[in-house]
Amino acid sequence: MNRSALVRSIAIGTFALCACVVVLGAYVRLSNAGLGCPDWPGCYGHLTPAGAAADAQTIAAPMAGRALNVGKAWREMVHRYAAGTLATLIIALAVLTAIWKRHRIVAMGYAWALAAVVIVQAVLGALTVTQQLRPAIVTLHLLFGFTTLALLWWLVLALLWRGPEVHADGRIRLARGAALVGLGFLLLQIALGGWTSSNYAAIACPDLPTCQGSWWPKADFESAYVLWRDLDVNYEGGVLDNPARIAIHLTHRLGAMAAALALLVAALLALRTDRPRVRAAALIVLATLALQLSIGIGMVWRGFPLWLATAHNAGAALLLLATLGLYKSLALNSTVR
Repeated sequence: MNRSALVRSIAIGTFALCACVVVLGAYVRLSNAGLGCPDWPGCYGHLTPAGAAADAQTIAAPMAGRALNVGKAWREMVHRYAAGTLATLIIALAVLTAIWKRHRIVAMGYAWALAAVVIVQAVLGALTVTQQLRPAIVTLHLLFGFTTLALLWWLVLALLWRGPEVHADGRIRLARGAALVGLGFLLLQIALGGWTSSNYAAIACPDLPTCQGSWWPKADFESAYVLWRDLDVNYEGGVLDNPARIAIHLTHRLGAMAAALALLVAALLALRTDRPRVRAAALIVLATLALQLSIGIGMVWRGFPLWLATAHNAGAALLLLATLGLYKSLALNSTVR
């Protein structure tokens, strides 16, 4: 296997692992296992929950007032093991890029920026635990997870879709601008989703299209978006009053409509071009958008089951990847190879 093929294989494998880590992280958060191990990087002072369960002292004296729940501890630690493996692979990729810099397989600045992002993500993971699920930290942790996934996907696309840029006509330029706007709205919506989840505001509106039987219930927007609170408390379960949670949920719904409209416009404009790859990417965006909206609606109607809530996070990741694929396709020669 030559150098380029090796780097490409590592990049694809790392991207696949990152996708699993993002979904697993959502499952850990949504199943209330984020504090399954209240210390970091170990679990009750041990490398594994099994070691903690076998320690009589751990059972007799719970750490941080939390008794060991082996099931939650294993969910949290499996996520940490996977995230640690992901960080190791990304750093290895950066090292290989530096060693083979003369071959210009991957831009060295890009590879090391990716390594820096995953290091920041690891720090945020530690703070998520030590700050007892503080919403601002949890949301940043989610955003850096999606950033890592997006950067790896862009790297994979760059390695697989090598080719010259072509002259862009008016339709291509318009579609590319619309795709960039759609991407911006989608990133904002992902941030709103993270804030909704970290403040346990999803169930504040258990009905759809209304919220608690009203089109505009009493909502406290002033308290909803205080990013940092000086409360030395455990944030598991949330600390906001119901009107503040309603405000967060309503904003998330409005953001979903805005993002959906922006992505719909971008995809329809891309379908008007004569590039096969662009048209295929646009159809994928439409399909993932329909899937994500269906999951969101079904999640509310079915009472927010864990599997659907986790799928909603996975759907957001798929939509982000599809949008990035559309934007990338608009910049490259779209003829079928």
